[in-house]
Amino acid sequence: MSAPHVPVLRQGVEYTSLDLSELCGIGSEEPLARISQCNAGLIKRDLRRQDQAAAKLRALGSEQLLDICKRAGELFLNGELPLNGEGDTQTREQYIATLSKTSGLPHVLVRRNMQKIFTVFDGMRDILSGLMRGMNANVVETGFGDHGGIPVHYSPTTNALGVVLPSNSPGVNSIWMPAIALGIPVVLKPGREEPWTPLRIMQAFIAAGCPAEAFSFYPTDHEGSGIILERCGRTLLFGDVTVTDAYAHDTRVQIHGPGRSKVLIGKDEIDNWRKHLPVLLDSVAANGGRSCINASTILVPSHGAEIADALAQELAAHQPREPDADDATLSAFANRRFAEFIDAKISEDVAAGGAVDVTAKHREQPRAQELAGAPYLLPTIVHCANIEHPLAKTEFLFPFASVVEVPHEEMVAAMGPSLVVSAITKDEQLVADLTRSHDVDRLNLGPVPTSHVEWDQPHEGNLFEFLYERRAIQRAKDW
Repeated sequence: MSAPHVPVLRQGVEYTSLDLSELCGIGSEEPLARISQCNAGLIKRDLRRQDQAAAKLRALGSEQLLDICKRAGELFLNGELPLNGEGDTQTREQYIATLSKTSGLPHVLVRRNMQKIFTVFDGMRDILSGLMRGMNANVVETGFGDHGGIPVHYSPTTNALGVVLPSNSPGVNSIWMPAIALGIPVVLKPGREEPWTPLRIMQAFIAAGCPAEAFSFYPTDHEGSGIILERCGRTLLFGDVTVTDAYAHDTRVQIHGPGRSKVLIGKDEIDNWRKHLPVLLDSVAANGGRSCINASTILVPSHGAEIADALAQELAAHQPREPDADDATLSAFANRRFAEFIDAKISEDVAAGGAVDVTAKHREQPRAQELAGAPYLLPTIVHCANIEHPLAKTEFLFPFASVVEVPHEEMVAAMGPSLVVSAITKDEQLVADLTRSHDVDRLNLGPVPTSHVEWDQPHEGNLFEFLYERRAIQRAKDW
């Protein structure tokens, strides 16, 4: 049986390109899909008509959109959904198996990510309430709302939200999903190894009654991504610093780069570190260490070597498993060269001095492993002599973290930009410094893993405030 075709979606209309790319599983030459590729010129032409797609979506009321989200969630989680208009469909289990083969995530982690995405679908009303600070969701429908008794007006900043997606984890798609409930169409560029999740989400929305015109799906190259970033009024950009730095000062682009998330243990709690070890482990290793909200640095005032050793011992049990094994915790790398680069980089930086690979003495094999033709990296904990070491604030795409001793009073100044900080302390001054710090995007107070998400809180930036801006409108008296 030939591999199914994944078409381009041009405002909901399927398009088959003469340029087809085959997507194979990791360690296999058997194609799992033939994916239509589109060029920058096609995307440029389509974006000229994006106002029509926006009008179609906004014709639905906010309550209708929220009802659609509810129905779509169930379809995403359990439904058999189309891959194309040619009769090819994908069941839940087929989605899980195929995504695992192309992205490297084991089935158990794909299922957990599915549940996260379902939670966003199902809890969209509460999510919008959090993003909109309690305002009624119909503000996106009428433009007018009430904020603490004060009349306010909001207008859209764009007719479409561009999204340049990665391949590392399905859960990142939850970040763009509220745009549909906010009445803004999406223009998606999927990650090369992960077209499956955005496609399934879109098909679930459409099957639940959302206008197909609200969805554009463009497998494309770097030039095509550039057009999305240039021509969409607002864009979410996922990638490493080599990708995101060029747009760091562009207010139209919301950056989702390395999180460099951290756990801080204050001097008041450091003697209780063993009690907090489960929080550290979850922060480092949840979702196979693939998320920007995984902790890459643990700052402590003392006991650094002991904490690093305890973490290393626990993580030594994490080994490559068959993708469908219930106890699988590690993900394979879709790009072998990337895994080799990371392995060499860690070894070189440790060999240069100032850091110890604590996990090396607790594992019997090298860090780089292979199972069924797929490359893996075993979890790695390094103990750094100081915060200036190259590995002290580095994020890698597997369970990796550095443990660094920093004086309690210097932690906030030393930590640097952090997507998530979990601060295990009751010290009032440290908490006050953290709440005032511009380097913290999301702050967890107490023993909360960095990987824990409350969906009614912004993950990284507020999508409503990104897509809508407050405008002053004054009415003449009695008008």
